[in-house]
Amino acid sequence: MKNVISVKGTDYQILKLLGHGKGGYSYLALSCDRRVVLKQIHHEPCNYYTFGNKIESEKNDYIRLKEAGIRIPAMISVDDAAEIIVKEYIDGPTIFEMLCEGRSADPYLSQVREMAELAKASGLNIDYFPTNFVVQDHLLYYVDYECNLYMDEWSFENWGIRYWSRTPEFEEYLRNRG
Repeated sequence: MKNVISVKGTDYQILKLLGHGKGGYSYLALSCDRRVVLKQIHHEPCNYYTFGNKIESEKNDYIRLKEAGIRIPAMISVDDAAEIIVKEYIDGPTIFEMLCEGRSADPYLSQVREMAELAKASGLNIDYFPTNFVVQDHLLYYVDYECNLYMDEWSFENWGIRYWSRTPEFEEYLRNRG
């Protein structure tokens, strides 16, 4: 990744890698003294998930999440050709980071459950893995735009909750993340 990326005529200075998911690499970037997240879509294989057009999916999922009332960062810009999304930076720890530090996610369970209800009412599931949730000013944000059609097996109560405390599933993930 270059140190400066231009998206629709705006230059963004890449500050650091925030994370690497199944859809792309997310970087903390700076433009005009404003911190943002720049997500570069990748096409690396993923043995447990099938993608179509990732950039179109991100844009469509953003709209579906907004319509569902899920608290998410604003989409600022999209470069379809370069497969880059610029979105608002939510400054705070992820639920995953909190758990790794020995802190409890319990204060945020009511907020994630509210998001789960909003998602379900719209026929959606979101990715409840704790790296996808950031706390800023005591508010929980879903910082990924991924959503799928609702399936009970992937709901928060049936799947996501397994990773919102130091459960055996969470500990196994820590051991295997390499």
